[in-house]
Amino acid sequence: EVEQMDVKTAFLHGDLEEEIYMVQPEGFVEKGKEDLVCRLKKSLYGLKQAPRQWYMKFKSVMGEHGYKETTSDHCVFVQVFGDDDFIILLLYVDDMLIVGRNLSRIQELKKQLGMSFAMKDLGPAKQILGIRIVRDRGERLIHLSQEKYIEKVLQRFQMDKSKVVGTPLAGHFRLSNQQSPSTKSEKEDMARVPYASAVGSLMYAMVCTRPDLAHAVGTVSRFLSNP
Repeated sequence: EVEQMDVKTAFLHGDLEEEIYMVQPEGFVEKGKEDLVCRLKKSLYGLKQAPRQWYMKFKSVMGEHGYKETTSDHCVFVQVFGDDDFIILLLYVDDMLIVGRNLSRIQELKKQLGMSFAMKDLGPAKQILGIRIVRDRGERLIHLSQEKYIEKVLQRFQMDKSKVVGTPLAGHFRLSNQQSPSTKSEKEDMARVPYASAVGSLMYAMVCTRPDLAHAVGTVSRFLSNP
């Protein structure tokens, strides 16, 4: 099972370690004490400490319930209950996926998190970070798709009407530095082309669901400094 939850106003849950002061917010200035400032007791959006303090708070709560972060990714928390029973929680800012074999254990974790934070239960995960999650319960499989994301990328760079090919980078394409702009005017013209943005968009798809794009993306990435 893969369940999804969202934390409401995540950064407001963080506890501050430093003394931080702010001017009295507009509309809440105390009459006769306009020259005083407020000392923050909790984190606020916009503080440079806010993301880390939110993570430390979440990590503390997960630790209270027996979960530990993995060494490879500190935003992945795991608890093993038996030989074949476990729960994995993936946190991305205020979005989270909860994976496990036992739905009742997942529901119990949801209740525990709801006691510490304002949570929104999104049920079975359908989409996160532009990645669609498709289930085949008959075959006990989960598929990941970025079809909609890729369609938006093509539309953004006006390539949605381009001819479809069977391979990401055909063998007859030969790219070299000799094709890069050499004169000042050519470089100025190319500076208006969103080359790096296009490559970055492809790289996100490559990392998440399209490893077949690796060679093509790697090739065009060599020319990012002077496309």
